[in-house]
Amino acid sequence: MKCSSSKNLLKKIGFLNAGSLTVFLFLAMLVSPDIVFTGAADGLLLWFNTIFPTLFPFMFITAILLKSGGLNIIANVLGKPLGKIFSVSAAGAFSVIAGFLCGYPMGAKVTADLVCTKKIERSEAAYLLSFCNNTSPVFIVNFIIHKILRDRTLLVPTLIILIAVPIFLSFFFRRFYFKHSESYGESLRQTECKNNPFSFRTFDECMMDSFENIVKVGGYIIIFSVFIRLLTKFSTDIPAFFYLLPVLELTNGIIILFERFENIAVSYPLIIALTSFGGLCALAQTKSMIHSSGIPFIPYLIQKIITAVISTAAAYGYVLLFL
Repeated sequence: MKCSSSKNLLKKIGFLNAGSLTVFLFLAMLVSPDIVFTGAADGLLLWFNTIFPTLFPFMFITAILLKSGGLNIIANVLGKPLGKIFSVSAAGAFSVIAGFLCGYPMGAKVTADLVCTKKIERSEAAYLLSFCNNTSPVFIVNFIIHKILRDRTLLVPTLIILIAVPIFLSFFFRRFYFKHSESYGESLRQTECKNNPFSFRTFDECMMDSFENIVKVGGYIIIFSVFIRLLTKFSTDIPAFFYLLPVLELTNGIIILFERFENIAVSYPLIIALTSFGGLCALAQTKSMIHSSGIPFIPYLIQKIITAVISTAAAYGYVLLFL
């Protein structure tokens, strides 16, 4: 009886906290409709000008690959080498490629799709998600290095840290998922799919699925952009908000960190930390992508925090030795 009553109390407290936060945001929006409009416009432009043209084509083509059987071709070519390195199945190797090259939340999207189409096991998906849902190299090079830091000497170390650290940690994370075998190499034989004839119905289904997911990503970006604008206004009265701002959304957070800390020895490790972690907006997008697949989210969150901590330490070490 005591246990059930304590659980009910926690639920009530959680409800009250969520309700209080919602009321606070509602009142803040009523008081500052101009800031809400500006934040929503910022998020919409970021989504329309950058995220949509970057992610939508990849969402669409990966959906086509999964529906048409094109995944088998990629698995046959890259499955063995990537499978040996990461101890994943040939189908899981595709998630590694998408996660490291396409950026948030494509690693999560592809991994969830592989689970839903029964091409990999849920345990393998959880392992894949622990290291292959990352910031894309294109974003790192174009935005972080060339637009923000404007220092080409940081290009190579930044790429090495943000790519090598998740790979390195995958050798430790896999220990929590490999229970009966040392790899998931047998998964493809059990879940290998046949090549399906291409049809307009398949094309249309993939198109609509990709639109649904990219619009969902856009919604999160807009909402978090509004949060950033509101917290920026109230951070003068509530200092805690000032420190929360960079964690909300990756792109805006990097700009805030760079402008707030002029010393590169301070700003660079913090930018690396945020880029590795992804921000709360990327977490929300990831949660949305894996929701229907049954992949656990809490282990992923813990592993992202660990990755961010190790990446920060590596960046700080580089600063001490070379800058």
